[in-house]
Amino acid sequence: MLYRWLSLVVSLLGGMVAVRLFNRFWTKVRGEEHAPDARDLDRGWREVLLAAGAQGAVYGLVKAATRRMAAQSVRKDLAKHTGTAGRTGATRTQATGRKARERVPAGHRGR
Repeated sequence: MLYRWLSLVVSLLGGMVAVRLFNRFWTKVRGEEHAPDARDLDRGWREVLLAAGAQGAVYGLVKAATRRMAAQSVRKDLAKHTGTAGRTGATRTQATGRKARERVPAGHRGR
């Protein structure tokens, strides 16, 4: 439950950071305060699509960074409270793969 609230707060803060970063980027690149809106017919396709792509890239980077920081923070906090040191064994994907390999008969591996 705590992770959900932390995730929500981090997402909101990340969104605000992304907006500010993109606005700074757009101001430096184009000298305009705001990016063009897709419905603004006075702007060309190239400009609108370039702005949308750049905006998506900035949002994606900030989203990945904030989610990664939140996950690492939760893992570190859990490790501190449970007495484990960081990673705790195999990941879910590795464990699932191991179970799947165990069920395959020995003569049928690699086919």
